[in-house]
Amino acid sequence: MNVLNDSVGRRVSYLRISVTDRCNLRCRYCTPEDQFPLLDHQDILTYEEILTVVRALVPVGIDKVRLTGGEPLVRKGIEQLVAWINDINGIHDISLTTNGVLLAEKGKDLRDAGLSRINISLDTLKKEKFSYITRRDYFSRVMQGVETALSLGFSPVKINVVAMRGFNDDEIIDFAALAEKLPIHVRFIEYMPIGSGTGWQAGQFISTEEIRRRIEDHYGLLQPIPTDNCAGPAEVYSLPGGSGRIGFIGALSNHFCDRCNRVRITADGRLRPCLLADIEFDLKTHLRHGADAEAIRALFFQALAKKPKSHGMSCNSVKKCVRLMSSIGG
Repeated sequence: MNVLNDSVGRRVSYLRISVTDRCNLRCRYCTPEDQFPLLDHQDILTYEEILTVVRALVPVGIDKVRLTGGEPLVRKGIEQLVAWINDINGIHDISLTTNGVLLAEKGKDLRDAGLSRINISLDTLKKEKFSYITRRDYFSRVMQGVETALSLGFSPVKINVVAMRGFNDDEIIDFAALAEKLPIHVRFIEYMPIGSGTGWQAGQFISTEEIRRRIEDHYGLLQPIPTDNCAGPAEVYSLPGGSGRIGFIGALSNHFCDRCNRVRITADGRLRPCLLADIEFDLKTHLRHGADAEAIRALFFQALAKKPKSHGMSCNSVKKCVRLMSSIGG
């Protein structure tokens, strides 16, 4: 049986699944200020449909699954979904991206269900700034979630920081200090134009190269950590004498499209071969019309044939994606 290769020969082994478009935060760069329309429950893939897709794709090379949202921990029974995916022979890695608000409450059950790794989105270490950027006063709950993840032995615990000039670029060294003191991977992510109503401004963009220079001015040269082509988009470094690692994801300034190994399923069951390209295939309709494993695989092969070689954006030339990040599942 063929493996999931795209039109330029990149092998896809990583499936990212948005399980909900709902979120308990309202981050300014992710969602518009006004309430946006939420999907009806029947418009979101059921857990049974998600499992059908994962089981169909394991024979063609999918062995890694990440659950995203919205905020995946707000969906009822998410721990059970993790356990069911963990029971699928051939899945070797299950991870989850969360804002951390519910992590102290749900972390142990997720760990017991088989969750391997966890990414926590956190853009500031200052309580007042957190309330501003998220429009919610949950900073202490998120920090409790980080502590819970570390205590439960998730490895690694990653902190995802969207770097924005004029907002949190004054905290770059503070975030790096987390990786110095704790076994945490701090990953700085370039601010991307995702979502047409979220007010992305080029003036807020700060490149990963500039972020790295600032850290090296403070700590000295960072030491690169070798990774293979399937390790993901981050360029990873160790800090001199640090317990954790620093990663840089330069989606606009330093494309990693040539080693992209992932494909996404949105909250409403659309198959999206590239995060930053508005190309989608209607997976949900196929599932609800009784598509078997062979038909599901055929749709994925069709989508990968349309996966672009590059998203084509740069820091000086961007186009905003139509969808909100909360419904794509980043």
